[in-house]
Amino acid sequence: MLEKIDLSVKVDKADYKKAMEEMEEKLGLLQRQCKEAGIPVMILFDGMGAAGKGVQINRLIQVMDPRGFTVYASNRPTEEEQYRPFLWSYWTKTPAKGRIAIFDRSWYRRVQVDRFDGLTEDHELPSAFQDIASFEKQLSDDGTVIIKLFLYISKEEQKKRFKKLAASKETAWRVSDADWVRNKEYDRYLRINEEMLEQTDTEYAPWTIIEATDKNYAAMKIMSTVTRRLEYELEQRKEEKAGAKSQKKAATHGDKYKNGVLSGVDLSKRLTQSKYKKELDELQKKLEILHSEIYRLRIPVVIGFEGWDAGGKGGAIRRLTSKLDPRGYEVNPTASPNDVEKVHHYLWRFWNNVPKAGHIAIFDRTWYGRVMVERIEGFCTEAEWKRAYQEINEMEAHMANAGAVVLKFWLHIDKDEQERRFKERMENPAKQWKITDEDWRNREKWDLYEEAVNEMLVRTSTTYAPWIVVEGNDKYYARVKVVRTVVEALEAKIKEVKKTQKAKTS
Repeated sequence: MLEKIDLSVKVDKADYKKAMEEMEEKLGLLQRQCKEAGIPVMILFDGMGAAGKGVQINRLIQVMDPRGFTVYASNRPTEEEQYRPFLWSYWTKTPAKGRIAIFDRSWYRRVQVDRFDGLTEDHELPSAFQDIASFEKQLSDDGTVIIKLFLYISKEEQKKRFKKLAASKETAWRVSDADWVRNKEYDRYLRINEEMLEQTDTEYAPWTIIEATDKNYAAMKIMSTVTRRLEYELEQRKEEKAGAKSQKKAATHGDKYKNGVLSGVDLSKRLTQSKYKKELDELQKKLEILHSEIYRLRIPVVIGFEGWDAGGKGGAIRRLTSKLDPRGYEVNPTASPNDVEKVHHYLWRFWNNVPKAGHIAIFDRTWYGRVMVERIEGFCTEAEWKRAYQEINEMEAHMANAGAVVLKFWLHIDKDEQERRFKERMENPAKQWKITDEDWRNREKWDLYEEAVNEMLVRTSTTYAPWIVVEGNDKYYARVKVVRTVVEALEAKIKEVKKTQKAKTS
């Protein structure tokens, strides 16, 4: 594919100057319009070494308001980044509505440089490409404009530029031994890049090839690509707004999932106090040892808790963490999104709390709010919560692909038990803070929530991130089941990791 690109194209200086003056003025206006329209923009510069990414980024931003963009340079992953899924550092850098994020290289390193260097193995490529596609699709569906630019030069041109950089003390540091290796094996590296382009050139995030031999021509084509794309996206938003129809209420009232998972849960399960104390003590001691083992083996763990109000999430979390080393876990309570979180993709705030390898992240309420409370209360559109099932599955798959144990608990109680607990809280001064008017209002929508939960459980319980429905009418039984499930999952993962390590060394 790339060998058919004409790298000899050039532009006359006078033509370049005239065209750039017109487009620069236009880009400044488009940046302001995107800010007013609340459109987040990501511009990615990638390509062959020494193709001029830094130079071209600098030319592009000269006419932009520096208060409205951020430039990120991506080199080798830091130690912090190595301990998390490879997309974590990019999710946390996604722009807020109205801002522009510019990336000098990016998430494509995983299927490009790392693949060339043997750090990404062939069997890992399909999941890596899928993770990247999911990442870009989720952002695009949420309104982010993604512009991907691939700067292309020939082997000879690259070698000439490397020699020029290496000849000067001021610039020699910019050419590494790895750069020379990639130039020597240019054809192999080019094939890797061609496959990357073919696999990830999509309608929602297309690649534009930039012939970068002539820097003026490259700058002009980049400016033209960016301005035309932003003009198109702004026009699309206007048309959508003009033709927007009133949204249907987010909650549906069908009975597709009415007789679903929850209707079959046996809430009569009980444990005596003595048996509860004995089993819990044994499990917590096991968990304490397993916590050290997952740290040693660098296994990340993500545990999410959802359930009815007063379902016992807090009590279960306390029993789960009481014997753990506090340096190795964090409990993340999830409330309504704040002003900063609202101007990002709804998954952004959860990506910010993904644990390092060897650590445990516990979420007291999770990203599933999109398909429950946001769906029921109309805080998102029907299209948004319907596509969230796939988005969530893809996010959890990426965590699992990075080696994480992902568990999700639904703490289930019946309506009568909830009412009993509500009244108990109201009558106890030490617990009155736990009950609010909103809790009582939510009870009135029990059937709608039950329908949404049934659908959620069916559509997002996977082999890599299963839902565990916990029979919660008896708190003793519920707490022991939660801790036992975590213990068994960690034991299985540790066994799997040790087996893999043994196979590699034998």
